[in-house]
Amino acid sequence: MLLIKWIVSTAVLFNGICHGSLLHSDIRASVGTLGRKHGQQHQHAAIVEFQCQYMLKHLQSGGQISVHMPPNITGHWVSTRFFPISCEVRPGSEFIIRSYLFHHNHTFQVLQFHYRDNRCSSPTYTLLARGKLYLRQASWVVRGGTEADYQLHSVQVVFHSPEAAMDLSQWLKPSCGRPSLDGGGKWEPWEPHVSYDLWSEEEQGRDCAHRLGFTMNELQLVRVERRRHHGVWLPDDHTEELFLGDVHTEHTQRTYHTPSSYQPPLQNTKNHDRTCSVCRVVAGADEHHPPILPCEDNLPVKLEGQWVSQRCEVRPGVLFLTRHFVFHDHNCTWEGHYWHYADPVCRQPTFSLYARGHYSHAVLSTTVMGGTEFVFTVDHVRVTPMDRATTSLLNVFQGKECGTEGSWRQGLEQDVTPTHGCAALGIRLPHTEYELFRMERDYANRLLLFNGQRPTDGSSPNQPHKTATSYQAPLVQCAGAGHGPAEWRETDELQRLWSSCCRHRGGGMVDMVRLLLIAAISVLHLR
Repeated sequence: MLLIKWIVSTAVLFNGICHGSLLHSDIRASVGTLGRKHGQQHQHAAIVEFQCQYMLKHLQSGGQISVHMPPNITGHWVSTRFFPISCEVRPGSEFIIRSYLFHHNHTFQVLQFHYRDNRCSSPTYTLLARGKLYLRQASWVVRGGTEADYQLHSVQVVFHSPEAAMDLSQWLKPSCGRPSLDGGGKWEPWEPHVSYDLWSEEEQGRDCAHRLGFTMNELQLVRVERRRHHGVWLPDDHTEELFLGDVHTEHTQRTYHTPSSYQPPLQNTKNHDRTCSVCRVVAGADEHHPPILPCEDNLPVKLEGQWVSQRCEVRPGVLFLTRHFVFHDHNCTWEGHYWHYADPVCRQPTFSLYARGHYSHAVLSTTVMGGTEFVFTVDHVRVTPMDRATTSLLNVFQGKECGTEGSWRQGLEQDVTPTHGCAALGIRLPHTEYELFRMERDYANRLLLFNGQRPTDGSSPNQPHKTATSYQAPLVQCAGAGHGPAEWRETDELQRLWSSCCRHRGGGMVDMVRLLLIAAISVLHLR
């Protein structure tokens, strides 16, 4: 009771006297008072736990995201990839930048710039597609998405070097090029900086785009999210993101695939910061002038620390989830927390998983430029059903297939290691997976961790040849090896929370109490 009174009084005091932002020393003092008798190490553990948990809880509030149905996709949308300088990685691996333009009359123009390297500094070829797109009804498969039909009018390709033209000629028939002036059924060799028709409505029997695996099936699933940057909706204080359907992880299945998840979002160019020169380069590019990004060194992958989701993530098979990983480099062990939900903003929990195991030393990938490979083992899993449907499902299984038969209760965790996993959830123990990782920094200089995209068919990358060649949505570091008591380098998310408490008096009190409660509970758990 005394602790609760202290929290409320502290929140009132800070909410009344601060003008602008609280210093990190104030944060340390607040948590330090609670955990002083437990020592510096326990104070640090409380801060770390509090930071990571707050960032995840912040996602579940959903207050920063607005979704309109049906979505308004009119405008110019380009790749952002969460940070200024990099490109998207598609299964294969393909390094691309997308620039999509949708008009009011349903017509669209799509530019897909392809590159030789993972920094998109060496362009190889560009695909230009035109057509029409018609939004239909809300998706029956992916909740929160909108189904759409598209019709292609034309597809063209432009090569940006003789080498690129030669490399792709092996996939294209000579008849896809231009007839030779000499006649006799001969064809001109492919040349750079020339626009070639791969498909058109007038020549539907001549589908050369299909031979490159080109498809616009991503347009069959659409979602637009509007994210506000601060506590209130302002005309220039938000970002619009366009999510289009996922690309199948098997190249041979790409043209037949109906999307059940999303690619990384495209950003509306009207939201671009005027100081972002790279954004302007991408937005102003065309098929003959692809954007060339600065070539930067790849960051070494260092897993040590804690990492959490930045958004409610969507996986193939209509799975909505958030993740929290903890890596311990000193003994190469890891822990993973997975919270699954029934909705696209992660507010309706269905079940959670806790897994732990070991991982190997890093090996640079010889398949995916910029990637690093690890081998992960899982030897311990605990499951918590969070709704009635999941609880009932788990109780249906008989024998030793998923924990103790008939013992599942909503909200109560159970160890499924003794039953070698949980058949109901497709978990088998022990388990090995071959993983791909990559590390980047975002616009705020925060570390981002990408791990391999899960196979579209729902299988597991349990063999070396199944190692991913593309990535999932990145996790952001909420605590790392350098986040120690001597340095107290709290994350930007934490600093923004305290600052917003002071700027917005109305909602600040609530946020302040919530934040201090999390910190207090973290310390009490250490007793």
